[in-house]
This record gives sequence, C-alpha cells and structure tokens, in this order.
Amino acid sequence: MEKCVFITGATSGFGRAAAKRFAQAGWSLVLSGRRIERLEALKETLGDQVPVHIIALDVRDAEAVQAAVDQLPEPFNRIGTLINNAGLALAPQAAQKVDLKDWHTMIDTNVTGFVNVTHAVMPKLLETGEGATIINVGSVAGQWPYPGSHVYGASKAFVKQFSYNLRCDLLGTGVRVTDIAPGMAETEFTLVRTRGDQAASDALYQGTTALSAEDIAEQMFYIATLPPHINFNRVEVMPTRQAWSPFAVDRD
Repeated sequence: MEKCVFITGATSGFGRAAAKRFAQAGWSLVLSGRRIERLEALKETLGDQVPVHIIALDVRDAEAVQAAVDQLPEPFNRIGTLINNAGLALAPQAAQKVDLKDWHTMIDTNVTGFVNVTHAVMPKLLETGEGATIINVGSVAGQWPYPGSHVYGASKAFVKQFSYNLRCDLLGTGVRVTDIAPGMAETEFTLVRTRGDQAASDALYQGTTALSAEDIAEQMFYIATLPPHINFNRVEVMPTRQAWSPFAVDRD
C-alpha cells in the first residue's frame, strides 16, 4: 500500500495532529486547508521528516478540489489514506435563534465539501486498492442529540450514513471506510463555534479531562495501518469522564 495520506482541514485540531502522527511514521503528506500560512508553517516543521505537499483549498469549491487532486505531483498522487477532517460547528444556540447562513455554512462544509473531496480522491484510492482507507471524521453528535446541535449533528449523521453506504459500494475493491466519531475534545472547535469566545471554550473543558487532538490522531493512524482484511465501520471515542444525560422533560 502507498504510504501517502491526504488530510483536509490540516491547519488545526485533529487534522494537524494527524499530519504529525503520520509524518512520525514516515508517510508522505498531502495537507489542505484554507489558512495557507498555517500550512506553510506545518510544511516547514514536517518537511525535514517526510515529503509534504500543501494545498490552500476550500473544500466547498468542487472544481478547485478536483483540480487540486488532478494536479498532484509524484509521489503525492499515489494515496493510501484519505482523512476527511475539514468541517465545523457554528451557532450553539437553539435552532429557532440561529441565522440561516450558519446552517448553510455547516451544510456546505460538512456535507457538500466532504463529498467533493471523497469523490475527487476516490479514484486514487481505488488505484491503490487493498489496504487503502477512507477515514471520515464524524462526531458523537451524529448519533446522540443534544440542544444546539441542530444542523451540526445532522451533518455528522450524514457522515456516518454516507460512510456505511460507501462500504457497500466499495465492497471487493479493497478500499476501507471508517467513520471516527469523537466526543468532547479540546481543540479550536468551541472557539470556532462561538466565534472566538475564549471564556466559553475554557469553561467547557474546565474541571474535566477531555480528549486531545493527539488522542484522535493516534486512533486514525491505528485504523489506517490495520491489516488489509480488517475494516472498522465506526469508532466512537469519548473521554472516560463524558457520558449521556437523562431525557429532558418539559414540566409545568
């Protein structure tokens, strides 16, 4: 299997941690994201260890995604693993208080952008064949509802079901598909969701032990390096200190 990984949303969080983990193991890296300065810094950091190709890319632009994949130079055009990490949550308020634009942004990124990349990279993975892996970053929000999750949770439910459906279509090709669904993880997630409210982010993680980006990157690497005959359909990862709450009840 080709040891080249294509990671979207590589400029922070799970994507950045995954880039470092795969580089540690000697994999070539194709790193995409919207913040070119962060990509350049990451290339400078990791470029002495492994070959690194960076792409300033908005996954919502299907034509740009296809062009970027079509123009991959050697050895980056032989992809062994795709990590669909690009995504975001916005508007933690109740659905009735949310700006419609925020819903559209989440759908355009978490659903449309996600399928844009998958469709463009899939032929490369099919060429690799046995052992090639698609790792889609979902969320526990795609399985378990909570207040303020509205479109974000729905978009991650799409990730889960699309991953299952891909498994059916790719049967016999050797290409594996996993939906990895993290729970509470201390990344820039809440800062983005609250539009930079550092106090809100700090309060979420205060007094508990959340997952780290590195924790999820380690699971991604494990999934990508499993023996070719093994497929993890879905991996739901939560901190030991996180669980579910009882049903909410409206009372007089």
